[in-house]
Amino acid sequence: MPRIAFYDTKKYDEEYFEKVEHPGITFKYLENKLNSDTVELARGCDGVCAFVHDVIDEETIDKLVNYDIGIVAMRCAGYNNIDLKKAKDKIKVVRVPGYSPYAVAEHAMGLLLCLNRKIHKAYFRTRDYNFSLNNLAGFDLHGRTVGVMGTGKIGRVFIDICKGFGMDVIAYDPYPIQGSNIKYVSKEELFRTSDIISLHCPLTEETKYIINEDTLAMMKDGVFIINTSRGSLIESEALYEAIKKGKVGAAGLDVYEEESEIFFEDFSNTIISDDVLKLFLSLPNVLITSHQAFLTADALINIAECTINNINAYFNGEKLENEISY
Repeated sequence: MPRIAFYDTKKYDEEYFEKVEHPGITFKYLENKLNSDTVELARGCDGVCAFVHDVIDEETIDKLVNYDIGIVAMRCAGYNNIDLKKAKDKIKVVRVPGYSPYAVAEHAMGLLLCLNRKIHKAYFRTRDYNFSLNNLAGFDLHGRTVGVMGTGKIGRVFIDICKGFGMDVIAYDPYPIQGSNIKYVSKEELFRTSDIISLHCPLTEETKYIINEDTLAMMKDGVFIINTSRGSLIESEALYEAIKKGKVGAAGLDVYEEESEIFFEDFSNTIISDDVLKLFLSLPNVLITSHQAFLTADALINIAECTINNINAYFNGEKLENEISY
């Protein structure tokens, strides 16, 4: 019976994985993140289940292999936290390529709507019996130009949502979908002409800091930026300066480049040390959620089912449909 060390467990993880039948698999739920120091907790297990902030570097992989662990089952789509060169030919790595593009795309639109119509500010205002409409004006999304960076499953769903609002959609992707009705443009044109930019691309060497001081300078004054993909797509200090100067009208961030030791945890009774994050949180036109775009019941069930199927396929000697490309 395969025993799987399940790292970085949150209450909802255990709840939804236990809802999905997994006969023959035993999960050892651990609150610790997986790294070279905590890999010892997987001793005696046959595999590990990991998440976006686990550190699966060369040292961690070597120790997993020494413990005769043959599979890392990522319960997410991304795998930029894995040393792929080291993993190749040493350990199998599988992922969940598509748990719910609707969950993430809808959250991106939620951030945009909330920022534009000041819903978050109105909520707190009315709770104090302040029903004034001063400084709550937004703008019609209809007819505005939204630039979508990345046209994978999530990006395409977001495009459909934007079209439903009557927005003019342009997109950039280094691998455009042939035969689609998506209007592709260059990165530079997207930056220059978009009223709103939404990031839906993976984090790679090419996309790291795709939003930086230079690209921000190309953008329209007052541009809205939405990021529900990966924090390091944006150079945080450059974005803060652009917001402070009024170049960026608002930012909706579900991810943050230095989130790994902060997001998913409760620091309400402590003082966080990240000064840039504190500056962002002090701005009235920045809305931050803690990497929750994926968090719907539908997505959590899909994640559990796909992860369990990946694990079963490995131990049954079947083809690994969701193995990463090393």
